Amino acid sequence: MLVIAQTTTTEESSNFLVSPDVGLMIWTLLAFLVALFVLRKYAWPAITEALDKRQRAIEESIETAERARADAGALLEEYRERLREARAQADEIVARARKAGEVHERETLEEARARREELLEQTRRDIETETRRAIQEIRAEVADLTVMATEKVTRKALDADDQRRLVEEALSELDFTQLSGDQRN
Repeated sequence: MLVIAQTTTTEESSNFLVSPDVGLMIWTLLAFLVALFVLRKYAWPAITEALDKRQRAIEESIETAERARADAGALLEEYRERLREARAQADEIVARARKAGEVHERETLEEARARREELLEQTRRDIETETRRAIQEIRAEVADLTVMATEKVTRKALDADDQRRLVEEALSELDFTQLSGDQRN
């Protein structure tokens, strides 16, 4: 009999899961409703509040990110505009510097040419003056040499009129224009 009783208990326990008892169902339903009430009263508001806070934080983060993106876009556009202005100013400065350099170069060349011309003219005047002085010295030397040569040849001293006549004759025979560099014929 023991064996039969054990099988019945096993059958009853496996039947318990398949065919529940009405009292157990009521207690289960009652425990579920109490748990639902407690959860709804205490846990649900906290969960809802946490979810609402999380949603607000996410929305604020999205708004902040959109504002930051808009600000960054505005700053980027402002930076690009300033960069364009800076490039334009740099181009203008380079153009002005180039123009000023060209003007300065032209002025310097003109000043150098004028200075060269002045120096050439001064050199020409100096050469001409020195040539005249040298010719005068040569004339004086020729005159002295002529007088000395004549005195040696004639063995007598010449008076002032004879000396002047001899010097003028000797000088008229010499061509001093070639010494001065004049090409006037």
